[in-house]
Amino acid sequence: MNKLFGYIFSPLHYLAFGLFLVIFHPIQWLSLKLGGYSAHKRSVDILNFFLVTTYYLMGSRMRFSNKVGLPAGRSIIFIANHQSMYDISPMIWHLRAHHPKFISKIELTRGIPSVSFNLKHGGAANIDRSDPKQSIAEILKLAKRMRENNWSAAIFPEGTRSKDGKMKPFAAGGVITLLKKVPDALVVPVAIKGSWKLTRFGVFPLSFGEKMNWTVLQPIEPAGKTPEDVINEAERAIKEAIAD
Repeated sequence: MNKLFGYIFSPLHYLAFGLFLVIFHPIQWLSLKLGGYSAHKRSVDILNFFLVTTYYLMGSRMRFSNKVGLPAGRSIIFIANHQSMYDISPMIWHLRAHHPKFISKIELTRGIPSVSFNLKHGGAANIDRSDPKQSIAEILKLAKRMRENNWSAAIFPEGTRSKDGKMKPFAAGGVITLLKKVPDALVVPVAIKGSWKLTRFGVFPLSFGEKMNWTVLQPIEPAGKTPEDVINEAERAIKEAIAD
């Protein structure tokens, strides 16, 4: 039934999702030109609210749980597992108070309405995986922006999506660089569960009626710990959360 209803409702979801991306592209441009960063960020937040609503067109049941009371005015490094492209919009919307900037592959900065514009102008680190020097330079720029603005970073250390929900080993490089340059940043694991099921049949049809959860886990204070220890602790916490 998930697949059958997916054939019916996937076109509606993609139509709504695409329309929001197209509509908000000029809105982002105008917001940035007329109101600067604050107005642009507000437009991106609202865009992602609407993108999240399109998940309901697929009968998705979603829950974003954040019960830990994250501090305001402090940079945070959000570390999450990665199951599908649908992981991102709920994080942008629900964590919007903390200004999360994603570490993304540079290919996404080209040709995608709204998404590419935001990645270019919203403060993200857009890395070329084939060019380690460029990748490090981008992450260093992000760290500088975090220090100057109390922004946060969001990173998927697996490096690629897990198509079956099973976590891949974390690659520590990007997180280590951020921790070294923003040593007072709080590290917050985020466990994502079930979003891979939405795309388990591929991009079409999407799977109808899936249950998805985002859970903000207990923060990790990096003081007195090596970056490797912090990453390992975050990885263990996420593994335990998605295994429940």
